[in-house]
Amino acid sequence: MVYYIERDKGMIHRGNWHRIKECMKKARQGQEITIGFLGGSITQGSLSSGPETCYAYLVYEWWRKSFPQAQIRYVNAGIGGTTSQFGVARVEEHLLKYEPDFVLTEFAVNDENTEFFQETYEGLVRKIYGNVCAPALLLMCNVRYDDGASAEQMHEKIARAYQIPMVSMKAAIWPEVEAGRIKRHDITPDDLHPNDAGHKLVAEVIIAFLEKVLRDMDTQEVDAFGENVLPGPVTANACEDSIRYQNFNSRPDMEGFTADITPQKDIRDIFKGGWTAFREGDKIRFEIVCTGIALQYRKSVNKPAPVAKAVVDGREDEAVLLDGSFDEDWGDSLHIDTIARHMERGSHVVEITIIETHEEDAVPFYLVSVIASN
Repeated sequence: MVYYIERDKGMIHRGNWHRIKECMKKARQGQEITIGFLGGSITQGSLSSGPETCYAYLVYEWWRKSFPQAQIRYVNAGIGGTTSQFGVARVEEHLLKYEPDFVLTEFAVNDENTEFFQETYEGLVRKIYGNVCAPALLLMCNVRYDDGASAEQMHEKIARAYQIPMVSMKAAIWPEVEAGRIKRHDITPDDLHPNDAGHKLVAEVIIAFLEKVLRDMDTQEVDAFGENVLPGPVTANACEDSIRYQNFNSRPDMEGFTADITPQKDIRDIFKGGWTAFREGDKIRFEIVCTGIALQYRKSVNKPAPVAKAVVDGREDEAVLLDGSFDEDWGDSLHIDTIARHMERGSHVVEITIIETHEEDAVPFYLVSVIASN
């Protein structure tokens, strides 16, 4: 079925095209380029019928067809259920190490439309755009198809501050759904994740933008900042230098917690590299130089599960509960709780203690990682 959408309306911020043009020129010359994608479940390809029908692969195919003389490598670093807070902590390991020439990132339906996620998103943008490999960057915003919700408002502020192009499904696809001209369940079974038809529409909006750049490729355009010198941040920007600590790069003090050394199959094998515990009183303690701390842990649909509490610098009155039980039914969640932010930079101690267990616990408590912001 053919759906009519105004693809050109998807470009909600033109931004600076210099880096994308340079990437296209490199491809036209027959050089090797790497195309990378970073995001949540939609980028991963959730609810597409296969890896080659998700929007990311369709966009990669456009690059291959447009520049058949080039060798083009495809890296899909999408992980379901994740936000830009996790994205900034993992982008080096999961994407930037491949020295991408072009990166598309999207977290608009996983991030909330708040100043907190404006800050984490800015950290991610700065980390990618300021990387030594100087990749071209395209920002993309997906949308919920039942109510039009997304974090686009906050994300767009960052796009404009850094003159980075942004395309929006809220601008291109949502109006047709809202007006009833496209029945939303024809393109998304759950009002969020596109099916093959939905992924195709998302790809068409992105490709329409890339076609604009391609037509204008030989028009000179100066890099907005040049030499990777970025402007000052618009937020507190505590997340740009986030570090993720797991059992292979940290040595916490443990009483009862055990390191999980099971090999990780790939980046989407998310419950690996952490620590488990199942008895009340079990503890794990980290001392980290940072300004903020977030904890990643498993919330499991296999209930009940133990409950832990996290305390920073002994401040029991500010303890945060970490409940290992998940009240959804779509699968276990890699959950993040921010337990301290914008502290004075220095050495801080976080202690996680199991405070509640149940005789019928189905799974142990699983601490996946500690994310320290600086």
